Amino acid sequence: MRAWAELLRVSALFTVPGDALAGAAALGVRPNRSTALAVGASLCLYEAGMALNDWADREEDAIDRPHRPIPSGRISPPAALAAAGVLTAAGLALAARAGRSSLAVGTALAATVWAYDLRLKHTAAGPAAMGAARALDVLLGATATATATATANVRDRATSAPAGPGTAGRAAAVTRGPGNTSSAPAGGAGGGGAARTSPRTPSPYAGAVRGTDPWDGLRTALPSATLLGAHTVAVTTVSRREAQGGSTAAPLAALVATGVLGTLAGRPADGAVARGGFRAAPHRGTGAVRSAGPALAAAGPALAGALALVYAGTAGKPLLHAALNPSPPLTQRAVGGGIRAMIPLQAALAARGGAAGIALGVMGLVPLARTFARKVSPT
Repeated sequence: MRAWAELLRVSALFTVPGDALAGAAALGVRPNRSTALAVGASLCLYEAGMALNDWADREEDAIDRPHRPIPSGRISPPAALAAAGVLTAAGLALAARAGRSSLAVGTALAATVWAYDLRLKHTAAGPAAMGAARALDVLLGATATATATATANVRDRATSAPAGPGTAGRAAAVTRGPGNTSSAPAGGAGGGGAARTSPRTPSPYAGAVRGTDPWDGLRTALPSATLLGAHTVAVTTVSRREAQGGSTAAPLAALVATGVLGTLAGRPADGAVARGGFRAAPHRGTGAVRSAGPALAAAGPALAGALALVYAGTAGKPLLHAALNPSPPLTQRAVGGGIRAMIPLQAALAARGGAAGIALGVMGLVPLARTFARKVSPT
């Protein structure tokens, strides 16, 4: 089991769930069942990439890292490749359960992971491919969450305006929006062709949540995805020299990027303050929508700034050491710090979108990541 834990780098798994949660937070809605499916798909695809990475690098690792599971003989190359295939299939199956748009994004993510490990890793496009994979992971969470929210919205529309007496099954056309209720004339026995008003208040959910169409959700989450993708590019660029060391430029550039990304992540997202916190999906059968607690929502901007500082410190300190002394151990430590910094960056982006509670939940993964990192290296 330890050999598989090393192959799959299980200590790095804790940097994955925050992607989908940051994507959901960007939409201004609570995570839902489809968000959980997106997290599961992300975990599977991430681990598929880890297994495939070691399979593709088995000859190189035999020279630079002979202790790795494949060159040391603890796991056979066919077993690692089979694991990558099974995990990819499982990830796509979970993405499909979350909806067609999620499957489309998941397929693009899987293709990017395989292309990176098999073709792009040792090319100039390698860091960009890794950044694209992380960004797609955020977008997977956003599209999955938006799909479930849109489905609930349609169901809410269908149930919030039943046909009035005498309509003989003819549906009244109802126009909804916050504070706007009207209905089209509906004729029938006893109706006299007069316009009727729906006896139930239409849901404030309609039109109240940003990005609840799956593809609109993708666009809404794109800024958060871009920030996480840019961080991944910087860390991947540093990692290309972690076995040999000797590069001062890469950690120095990553240090500058960390400062810029931390500044951007600490700023409130457009509309986050106006929303006053994220909104929940409709309650089953009622269509009601709740906002997050006002105190928690008000804490969002300040929390985002604090978490951005945690991110900058987590990634920046080892990067500075590697820039001053680019030895293999310090470079590897900088890569490990960059991987761990994913969590506070994801949390900052969640708080930036008004989801302070989700941000704190994501930060709860930090102790677990540290504990597992002491037993299994994330690099």
